[in-house]
Amino acid sequence: MQADNQLILDHLDQPIFRLIGEVADAMNRPCFVIGGYVRDIFLHRPSKDIDIVTLGSGIELAEALAARLGKRAHLSTFRNFGTAQVKYNRRDEHLEIEFVGARKESYSHDSRKPVVEDGTLQDDQNRRDFTINALALCLNHDRWGELVDPFGGMADLERGIIRTPLDPDVTFSDDPLRMMRAIRFATQLNFQIEPETFAAIERNCSRIEIISKERIIDELGKIMRSDIPSKGFILLDECKLLPLIFPELSALKGVETVEGRGHKDNFYHTLAVLDNVALRSQNEWLRWAALLHDIGKPRTKRYDARLGWTFHNHNYVGEKMIPGIFRRMKLPLNDKMKYVQKLVGLHMRPIVLAEEVVTDSAVRRLLFDAGDDIDDLMILCESDITSKNREKVKRFLDNFELVRTKLREIEEKDSIRNMKLPIRGEEIMETFGLPPSRPVGEILSAIKEAILDGKIPNEHEPARQFMLETAAAMGLQPVAK
Repeated sequence: MQADNQLILDHLDQPIFRLIGEVADAMNRPCFVIGGYVRDIFLHRPSKDIDIVTLGSGIELAEALAARLGKRAHLSTFRNFGTAQVKYNRRDEHLEIEFVGARKESYSHDSRKPVVEDGTLQDDQNRRDFTINALALCLNHDRWGELVDPFGGMADLERGIIRTPLDPDVTFSDDPLRMMRAIRFATQLNFQIEPETFAAIERNCSRIEIISKERIIDELGKIMRSDIPSKGFILLDECKLLPLIFPELSALKGVETVEGRGHKDNFYHTLAVLDNVALRSQNEWLRWAALLHDIGKPRTKRYDARLGWTFHNHNYVGEKMIPGIFRRMKLPLNDKMKYVQKLVGLHMRPIVLAEEVVTDSAVRRLLFDAGDDIDDLMILCESDITSKNREKVKRFLDNFELVRTKLREIEEKDSIRNMKLPIRGEEIMETFGLPPSRPVGEILSAIKEAILDGKIPNEHEPARQFMLETAAAMGLQPVAK
């Protein structure tokens, strides 16, 4: 890929770059925009985060720029790291500009935190993770827009290649997070990892153990949010990182055969479901539900001579596994986790409905249990149909459309979604002179079941009459007032 000088000049033709260059010239400092912002110019991707490297103190350059910008800028300095950040708002534009002095780094074996020394631009480019992230554009007046590309990063952009600037074994051993970043960039950009670089990831995969769970999950999240997330998980598996960072997902791999009868590879099926969901939704947590929907299958797999391979209750087992997975991987233990749990636990229900006669009662119960997440649940279930048999796929999808129609009809008629019972426990206790107790719960449960079965409407008077009849059958009578 030849550098398009006009493309470079068009992107640098912004007041902020002109001002940074003027400040650097006044301080007699060579100054460059470097890394992802430069890469994304040539990939025609939007980018707001700007990295600036200078020879000398990056903090001093940031302080001088902030002084020129005045109240429009907010300066943060991180002196322990020799870096600074300027946040800048101009009209509807918000920019974050990171400043660092050019440096060279050396690492110890048990840490990804380097010993840092002042260095040249070449030293700074040497320490970059990949050639496509080592591109630099000069902002000084006499070299304005000059591209510095010592490692063939432009050629790698042209070929769609992820490659380290220096020895990949050293690069990944020094900072093992770069292995995750290689896979993340390959997934986001739909690039290939250069063979020797990929082989070095496999050789150094055990080094991932020194990386914090928070850093790993940040990269996994970016893979999950990409257009074709399966690519990242396949690469993680092929380079042997997956069993180290996500053993439950790795356990889905493989096909076992008994008496000539095998089951599908649940790992590749799961990734097909994930991609299907990604085509239909940007919801990251719906994607996590897709990735985890069959996570209970390895623990429930059984072979039956009559039925073949079974995975009974794998949805409920998977639902129970999720808090442990979220806790270990440092995913949020909040409503996001509960949402994923709910969808994993319920994902077989619409499939069962689609295989059988769709009764109003079954649809009411599904709508009640799924609540506002019913539409996401249906997306997950429709995405779960990955058969190569077109007739089977059409039959399931037609039946799912019937389920959707029933859901709409019953919601309009009965208002079941997020249903609140028309009778409360307090009314039962007051009517029969009961303390909080099991009979109160049994009457409430009977009312709920009657509404879901369509025996009574979701209204107070019919529910109260049903309450009186149920209580009488239990030997309870209203107390005199």
